[in-house]
Amino acid sequence: MMKSKGPQHTPGGAGLTALILETFRFNGQLLAAGDGLTADLGLTSARWQVMGAIVAGPLPVAQVARNMGLTRQAVQRLANVLAEEGLVEFAENPNHRRAKLVRLTPRGEEVLREVSRRQVAWSNQLAKGLDTGAIADAAATVKALRERLEVRKT
Repeated sequence: MMKSKGPQHTPGGAGLTALILETFRFNGQLLAAGDGLTADLGLTSARWQVMGAIVAGPLPVAQVARNMGLTRQAVQRLANVLAEEGLVEFAENPNHRRAKLVRLTPRGEEVLREVSRRQVAWSNQLAKGLDTGAIADAAATVKALRERLEVRKT
C-alpha cells in the first residue's frame, strides 16, 4: 500500500499545531479546575467568565459575547441563569432600547470577590516553580495568535 504525500507542515506550522492541540487539552483542564474551584458557590467556569466580563461595568449581552469569543445566544442563556440566581440583573441601556445591560448585583459582586480570592491563591500555587518570563512569553504568543484569528474574521 502506497502512502500519498499530502501537504506538509513547515516547522512553524508543526509547532503551532502541537500548541493548538495542547491548548485544547489545557482548556479542558482549566474549565474542570474552574468548575471545581467554584462549585460550592453554585458557579461553573462559564458563569464565572460572564460575571468576570462585567466586573468593570455593565455591558450588553452582545458585547460580552464578542469580548469572550462566544455566541450572543450562549451568553444570553448564562446571563438568564445568573439573573435567576440573583447574581446579575438586567438594566436599561441608554444607547439601545432593546439590548439591556447586564450588571452584577451586590450578591454577585460578593461572590465574584470570593472567586477572585480563590483564583489568586490557585494561580499562585500553580505557577510556583515555573519561569515567570516563560509564562509571559507564552501569554504573549497566545495573544498574538488570537489577534491574528480575530483579524481574519473581519
